[in-house]
Amino acid sequence: MPLSTYQTVKGEGSHEIVIQKSRFIAHFTRAETEEEAQRFIERIKKEHWNATHNCSAYLIGEADHIQKANDDGEPSGTAGVPMLEVLKKRGLKDTAVVVTRYFGGIKLGAGGLIRAYGSAVSEGLQAVGVVQRTLVHTVHTEIDYHWLGKVEHALRESPYKMKGIDYLEQVDVQAYVEPDQLESFHEWITNLTNGQATVKTGDELYLESPVS
Repeated sequence: MPLSTYQTVKGEGSHEIVIQKSRFIAHFTRAETEEEAQRFIERIKKEHWNATHNCSAYLIGEADHIQKANDDGEPSGTAGVPMLEVLKKRGLKDTAVVVTRYFGGIKLGAGGLIRAYGSAVSEGLQAVGVVQRTLVHTVHTEIDYHWLGKVEHALRESPYKMKGIDYLEQVDVQAYVEPDQLESFHEWITNLTNGQATVKTGDELYLESPVS
């Protein structure tokens, strides 16, 4: 069963911070497989081939069953793991991150590196954005035209999210409904239209909304 709701990065993006003259550039993407994550990491490494380090972390799967962290030459445990911990603390799924470091001449020490790589990911997530993905069905409500005003008004005032209206032989009013609300939606529409509506459950998809 797919997750009913989860959070992930909004999309591919990057954000740079400077700490003690070193540049830390956090690059993010969604990755639903380990192969996607690895391809992204390799692409960033090629783009920043002259960087001092390209450290990476990713977690994949509904239960985060794939988790990897790589320090790419930084002292063990000072880069990849703190990066991964930020993703986990934010509760993100299917997310990969690479932090590119261009050394600025000042050594940060183990504690400084841990804070720097963690900050690069935290601040990067703020800049790139996080979304909540919620599993829904597109539900089609077919009605005669004289019901349209009442149904459209009720839908817009309801907790259900309206998708659109198709004006066919009958009106097809579409709404997004979460799986555990399908039965109650059907009952609600049936009562609203005195049983005059035909309700059909359509495709399953994820709706995305920004997380502050």
